[in-house]
Amino acid sequence: MTKLIRKQSTESPEQRQQRVLGDAPRVAPKRFDCLPDDFIEMIRLFESVNNAIEADDDKLRDTTHKVRRQILADPHSSESVTLANTLPEIMRTMAHLPGLYATHSSVGLHLLKAGTLSLRERELGILRIAWLLQAPYEWGEHVMVAQRAGFTHEDIDAVIAGPSTNTLSRHETAILQAVDELYLDAMISDNTWEILSASWNTQQLMEFPVLIGQYQAVAYYQNSLKLRLHKGNEGLQAR
Repeated sequence: MTKLIRKQSTESPEQRQQRVLGDAPRVAPKRFDCLPDDFIEMIRLFESVNNAIEADDDKLRDTTHKVRRQILADPHSSESVTLANTLPEIMRTMAHLPGLYATHSSVGLHLLKAGTLSLRERELGILRIAWLLQAPYEWGEHVMVAQRAGFTHEDIDAVIAGPSTNTLSRHETAILQAVDELYLDAMISDNTWEILSASWNTQQLMEFPVLIGQYQAVAYYQNSLKLRLHKGNEGLQAR
């Protein structure tokens, strides 16, 4: 694999996480007196995304799933308004811009539900871009997704090591290499494309850069807004 050079940060993952999460959120989570229709639609989409990645109560370790379902069943009751104010910070923060958040998330939902990549291939790509971007929320979230899909601690360590790993197959190592190339050069090299082409069809080859771009954008707003981690998400310490 071609080794690409990127600017080295002197920050440790612990320092990075403190810098991203150590201060108060830059945009305060919204407080609701009533639930507008665009927020209800946002919850509906959020529910679909979580169902697509099987983000159930065991993953969240709280009652968020049940709260969302109750709000959707009776969105305009006073009880639903009260419950909406207990939803995770990411939902209440993005409620300031529900239309854009829902539109952007719909691309992610398509990739999760109708994507042509296998779950393992998808998560290898997402985890690698999350690690390169040192995105605590995205990394911690998708470590949990990957673990439910059967990733071992060694698999997670391989993602962190990147294309230099010697524990993954040639194809999976090329997935990590492709992410690095997209991150550094905004394109996949001919050599890496050729390796991926031996296993992927045209649809998969076209889908992959969109997937990585989608989750790079997610990391941008999660980091920049300094969104808190929900219970169970260990951020950059997750393995």
